[in-house]
Amino acid sequence: MDRAVFISVITANSTEEQVIEYLDELQFLAETAGVVGEKRFVQKLDRPNSKTYIGTGKLEEVKAYIIENEIDLVIFDDELTPSQLRNLERELNCRILDRTNLILDIFAQRARTKEGKLQVELAQQKYRLPRLVGLGTSLSRLGGGIGTRGPGETKLETDKRHIRKRISYLESELEELKKHRNFSRSRRKKDGVLCAAIVGYTNVGKSTLMNALTDAGVLAENKLFATLDITSRSIELPDGRSVMLIDTVGLIRRLPHNLVEAFKSTLEEAAAADIILNVQDLSSTEYEQQAKVTRELLSELGCDGIPVVNVMNKADTATNLDTIFEDDNTVIISAKNRLGFKRLLDCIVKNLPETAKRMKLLVPYDMTAFIGRIRIDGKIFTEDYTENGTLVDALVDVKLIKEAEKYIFE
Repeated sequence: MDRAVFISVITANSTEEQVIEYLDELQFLAETAGVVGEKRFVQKLDRPNSKTYIGTGKLEEVKAYIIENEIDLVIFDDELTPSQLRNLERELNCRILDRTNLILDIFAQRARTKEGKLQVELAQQKYRLPRLVGLGTSLSRLGGGIGTRGPGETKLETDKRHIRKRISYLESELEELKKHRNFSRSRRKKDGVLCAAIVGYTNVGKSTLMNALTDAGVLAENKLFATLDITSRSIELPDGRSVMLIDTVGLIRRLPHNLVEAFKSTLEEAAAADIILNVQDLSSTEYEQQAKVTRELLSELGCDGIPVVNVMNKADTATNLDTIFEDDNTVIISAKNRLGFKRLLDCIVKNLPETAKRMKLLVPYDMTAFIGRIRIDGKIFTEDYTENGTLVDALVDVKLIKEAEKYIFE
């Protein structure tokens, strides 16, 4: 395993508390990628040093520690400029990673589908393009551990023209997949399929919830970005309607712009959903800030106006349950222990647009054709023949609800 040190700066625009939170997250990211954290270095500066990110004195301190402790890797909690990357590599004689490259590496590990792999490589190539000139060990080692996954050396050592050509190819491939996704999406809408997008910060339990509700078999680990590819499964709601649950990629603060762009078609599933389940980790002291990150990105994707249910997960380990109040848009659950699911499903029903309604009807025998019309766009659960007509428990399409009301059986 690579042994690493982590570096950040406290600027005029940040506080010590924020920087510590970001470093905690950075270390968790690194551990997810298989790195062992050894030490943190933090420096107060008005702004990062344009040449080496940190000042010369702190740089010498880091250099001495690297030599003395045989450190393999230095990870910066920011996106380094190409010149900073080159200068740091020369000064420290060590592999250098920034936050963006670390996240890209994790995505490269996690992508399983064709679309996921293409999206990750596109983001990687766009990151590498301005960093080709003068790059040494950071981007040229093949299979050399963290920060070197994804496209192999043969792709990275070529000139900018070759990489631009590769980017163009990846974009065209993703555009074709996007067309297919849009077609599937429009087909679902046409067929009246309701969709619920499961969104939230990475590692809040989205995949565990998906598995618990649907037995979808999605990878669920206590790691950041354990799930990268979209999974969708249908479940039946208490009112008889079916809804397609869509598990989306986890979000994170300061998600690299290239990744947001690359995964936009995937994240757009949320913008096309009928309802959004914003899953939050109640056991985290930062759940409010994490939820804010999710809300901001959803707004950026054009999700304003879509009903949202706040799913407060990990109630089994949370210590702040008395501060959370459930209502029509908020429910407390434990996906791991399958607690609170009845109320969650009821909340989904309440917030979904009324496309159909479950009704108990007594339909006279001379109006049997009406039952046939219900079957076309709805569902018959039970059907009993009585002296006065056919008694049905049915899911009635919204177009027929008004007509069906005259047959309601009390």
